[in-house]
Amino acid sequence: MPLVHKTNELYKKIYLLSQKIPKKDRFGIFVKIENYCLETIDLIIYACFEAKNDKHPYLKKARIKVETLKRLIRISCDLKIIERKSYIILENDLQEISKMLNGWLKYLS
Repeated sequence: MPLVHKTNELYKKIYLLSQKIPKKDRFGIFVKIENYCLETIDLIIYACFEAKNDKHPYLKKARIKVETLKRLIRISCDLKIIERKSYIILENDLQEISKMLNGWLKYLS
């Protein structure tokens, strides 16, 4: 379950970062970022417990959530809601999670 661990670590970083975000942004775009991250964890856990033939839909949905997270975090950086340094850290984690998801999907195909 290294993918679950990696997404848990990503959520921890996002959660800690949210405490530094101004209220208007924390309850706007950042709520969406947190929710998408939690939904991604949820989908990956579902995939872990499904039979091999039933994992595909959960992993595809998780991959879409990760791609959306990348865009939302990039927008947050562009709007100067988060610092560039934080953006780079989160983006690197998302890239790794994306590679892991794609690898898992290739393995199942």
